[in-house]
Amino acid sequence: MSMERLSCIIKGSHVSEKTECVGEAAKQFVFKVEKTATKQEVKQSIELFFNVKVEKVNLLCCKGKLKHFKQRLGRTKSWKKAYVTLVDKDAQIKFAEME
Repeated sequence: MSMERLSCIIKGSHVSEKTECVGEAAKQFVFKVEKTATKQEVKQSIELFFNVKVEKVNLLCCKGKLKHFKQRLGRTKSWKKAYVTLVDKDAQIKFAEME
C-alpha cells in the first residue's frame, strides 16, 4: 500500500453522543474515512499514523439525508465511518496529531 493512499484514507475523527458512549464502554474510536476505503487500509493507516495496534475495524456507510431549500429538494453527501478497536484497552489515540 502506498503512503500517499494511506495518508488520504482518514478524513478526521467523528464526535457525537453515541461515539462518546462507545468510546467509554468498549474503548473504540470512530473516524470519518474515504468512501472507497477497506478495513485493511483503515487498519494500516491508523497503525501508521497513531503508533497503536488495531484489533479490529468495522465500517459503516451513512447515507445522505434529504434536505429542503426553499422549493427545491436536495441531498447531503453520503459518507463512511470506521469503528476502530485497539488491542491494548489502555491505549489512547491523541487526536491533536491529525491536525
